[in-house]
Amino acid sequence: MNLLSELVDGTQVVRVEEERIDASVAIQFKDRMRDLSAQSGDRLILDLGRVNFVDSSGLGAIVAVMKFLAPACRLELAALTPMVGKVFHMTRMDSVFAIHPTAPGGRTAKAL
Repeated sequence: MNLLSELVDGTQVVRVEEERIDASVAIQFKDRMRDLSAQSGDRLILDLGRVNFVDSSGLGAIVAVMKFLAPACRLELAALTPMVGKVFHMTRMDSVFAIHPTAPGGRTAKAL
């Protein structure tokens, strides 16, 4: 699971450099996020601009990250591609997460 972490204006931004978050990588994703978030502040933005597929295991992994971060740190999402945005909307997870159209640093969702 290729994740890149950087500080942008004092906020930790984790960029997912994969096209899928699914059952085959969900555990790796959670473990890697646990490692990366150990030094996060009160806000972490997950940049999903390159992700074009999230299944139920991937969605569960993202929710698990939110749960192990809370209450010390807020998990927010950014740059959702249309298919990933649809998954969050259909499952009503768009009401659970703050979702930003672009990621800090200017990355937007890649076109499909």
